[in-house]
Amino acid sequence: MNKRNHFLKITNFIGLFFCVSFINAQNIDITILSDINVNRNTSLDPTFKAITNSTLPISVATPLIIYSVGLIKKDSTIKNQALFIGETFLVSAFITTALKYSIKRERPFNTYPDIEKVTAAPGYSFPSGHTSTAFATATSLSMEYPKWYIIAPSFAWASAVGYSRMHLGVHYPSDVVAGAIVGSGSAYISYKLNKWINKKRSEKHKQPELIE
Repeated sequence: MNKRNHFLKITNFIGLFFCVSFINAQNIDITILSDINVNRNTSLDPTFKAITNSTLPISVATPLIIYSVGLIKKDSTIKNQALFIGETFLVSAFITTALKYSIKRERPFNTYPDIEKVTAAPGYSFPSGHTSTAFATATSLSMEYPKWYIIAPSFAWASAVGYSRMHLGVHYPSDVVAGAIVGSGSAYISYKLNKWINKKRSEKHKQPELIE
């Protein structure tokens, strides 16, 4: 009985710890968002709208343009690079959508009336789809072209997209952080998946050695 009571005390303590941690995290989340959104420079709203609206066009155009270059040059390596970037975009979209409809977190402007929604934002909040898409593109592009003049502007743009979602009042900071992790992680998953597929293809086409 003593062991059982001891176990229950530990369980209750752990449950209380996580509840307090969640409440504190939520408080920090909305405090940061309020500082960004409520106290924002409204003259920058059009700029951040343009940044947030650039996410899908850039993420779709990037692999298409690179693939077109590969076709023109008849270079299979360039075409494979484009396919990898496109695959990362799709993996990121799938994971993001699955998480959104599993967690079903409400948008901050629905929960906190002082948060001003400056752009359209249907659906659920966690994680940020714009951020995950931007970081998926930035990470996969940087992996294929690891040059500072590709990496720096790619991640600067992706970070600006993430910040724009908070400035416009449609995402919590934790949504943005999670989106960045999902996007970058999608590039890693796509890389490992391609590596595994290529290995299987190589094994399949490998000619059996002749035994003399």
